[in-house]
Amino acid sequence: MKPFSYNKKEKLKSRSQLEAIFASGKTFSVFPLKVFFLETGTAQTENVKVGVGVSARHFKKAVQRNRIKRVLREAYRLEKQSLQQQLIEQQKQIAVFFLYIDKEMPAFEVVRDKMKDCLSKLQSKLHSV
Repeated sequence: MKPFSYNKKEKLKSRSQLEAIFASGKTFSVFPLKVFFLETGTAQTENVKVGVGVSARHFKKAVQRNRIKRVLREAYRLEKQSLQQQLIEQQKQIAVFFLYIDKEMPAFEVVRDKMKDCLSKLQSKLHSV
């Protein structure tokens, strides 16, 4: 597996997993991101399944929503190594959903810094469980 890839196996697409994350998962915020996560424990090939989303209420145009989702996925792709390493060591599998909650278009550098903060906070929450 390439360290900076974000392939199809890592994407969270299962409707049942998405519903489970929002129904019974844990959450925290690092503005402008809200993170939902849930330990899945299923036999997956990947340790982390990740999804991203943007509110259509704040961004009416699909072009804007798609751009923000691209920025979120790219920031995750560049910062995910430490999280994956921890999950491999602990033999855990999780599903994570990043929701962009700000009302303004983000700069990539800001999102990348906040993604780094989110992933470190997620690691600390997973370590304490």
